[in-house]
Amino acid sequence: MNTLACICIGFALAAAGAAAMAIVFYHQRTKKTLARIANMLDTAINGSFAQGIFDESALSAVEAKLARYLSICTVSSQNLLAEKDKINSLISDISHQTKTPLANILLYAQLLSEHELPEDGKACMQALSAQAEKLNFLISALVKTSRLETGIMTVSPKEEVIQKLLDEVRAQIRPKAEAKGILIDLEDTASWAYFDLKWTTEAVYNIIDNAVKYTPSGGRIHIKVIPYELFCRIDITDNGIGIAEDEQSKIFTRFYRSRAVDNQEGVGLGLFLAREIISAEGGYIKVSSQLGSGSTFSVFLPGVK
Repeated sequence: MNTLACICIGFALAAAGAAAMAIVFYHQRTKKTLARIANMLDTAINGSFAQGIFDESALSAVEAKLARYLSICTVSSQNLLAEKDKINSLISDISHQTKTPLANILLYAQLLSEHELPEDGKACMQALSAQAEKLNFLISALVKTSRLETGIMTVSPKEEVIQKLLDEVRAQIRPKAEAKGILIDLEDTASWAYFDLKWTTEAVYNIIDNAVKYTPSGGRIHIKVIPYELFCRIDITDNGIGIAEDEQSKIFTRFYRSRAVDNQEGVGLGLFLAREIISAEGGYIKVSSQLGSGSTFSVFLPGVK
């Protein structure tokens, strides 16, 4: 082998070695960059992301852009939380300031109802009382929702027998149901689940209250419990007006009211609050309905292991 051939082979080996080193260096750099990106995402998910001073020569353009994007998202999230806290504070202030005047309006409306009034006076008094009750419910629901969202009031689930929950709800809803001649048909159960009795009573009551409200006089509401391995399901079935398919995903949103029930009393917070409560306990709510054929609301509560 002549000298020229040896030199060529030497250059080839050197080039191959350099290429191999470049590949190793590239993979190491890529691995470190991916690790930094993963760390950025983790801190953003935890809400503690803070953009540092990056050396553009050491970081890829993608990494730098991702850092800026996450920084913007973090600032936006913090601003949203601050605005949410302001709104919740405002709701609490409104509740505090209106509590006494509302109580007085309801009291005087009740006192008026005990006096002999002309027919037009009775109608005005009943309208006054109904609107005051509606306003009282609205403020109460808003306060409960805001306190749940901010953690001021917490849901504390524990092992409870479901029959106790349903008996309490039936006792609360009975006057409204009897006033419309609606039968509340409750199947007895020995099932247990994991829930907060006070809050879940309110959630289930809101669902049944809606069923009573939108079921014609003489209707029927059937309640039964179906135990599963991981959850316990409460089915609340009515033969009321039903819910259109395109509205079933909207009825649990805050203040949503269907155009079909504009003539009915309500503020659109009952089902929203029910979903918030059940979700806070680790459960969920599903609805199955056909317009004109009634609805079934299924409440899934974590089962007792």
